[in-house]
Amino acid sequence: MSIRISAFAWVPPVAQGLVRDLRVRWALEEAGLGYEERRLKLGDNAAPEYLALQPFGQIPAYEEDGLALFESGSIVLHIAERCETLLPSDPKGGARTKTWMFAALNTVEPPVLFLNQLQQMNSPEAAALQKPVAEAVQRRLDGVASRLSNRDYLEEDQFTAGDLLMTTVLRILRNTDLVSDMPVLVAYQSRCEARPAFQRALSAQMATFHRNDPARQPSA
Repeated sequence: MSIRISAFAWVPPVAQGLVRDLRVRWALEEAGLGYEERRLKLGDNAAPEYLALQPFGQIPAYEEDGLALFESGSIVLHIAERCETLLPSDPKGGARTKTWMFAALNTVEPPVLFLNQLQQMNSPEAAALQKPVAEAVQRRLDGVASRLSNRDYLEEDQFTAGDLLMTTVLRILRNTDLVSDMPVLVAYQSRCEARPAFQRALSAQMATFHRNDPARQPSA
């Protein structure tokens, strides 16, 4: 079995540690599955060859023995289905885990991404939208915090793929105080990020960026 995932060779610091191949790397590390990288320069993701794998030109794409997948949530689920650490074998626990995976990507992430985009825009219109969007994000975070009020993880006391995806969404808010002002979420995120598999995944992504940092390349 040979697994290859696509990853950008380098992205600006504002995006480092957030690119979605991190989710797939983390899942593979939790499952104990080796992989190699298809490293792309910015712009390579628009090439016809890559669009045949990922029709939207996004990162990551996943290749495994003739199988090509895209969408980070779908790839994580594919990996989780062979790893009880990520997807409980108990049918009810597995169903709840899938629910939280969808919640992370469909309920929590969209307003988080919108807020992140607004904060990077320099316009009065974007500034005016930040407060209501931040309030929408806060409501989503309140729901997550409520679930975690008396448990370590979303699925009782077991780390699952739901926690993996939710943690990567919470990381997008690292330049705000929305998570840092909620002790339950701070403890939860720290607990998940302390996992050796996450640390290996993050180190692998950051090592690629470090090696390909334009500032480190020799001048022409």
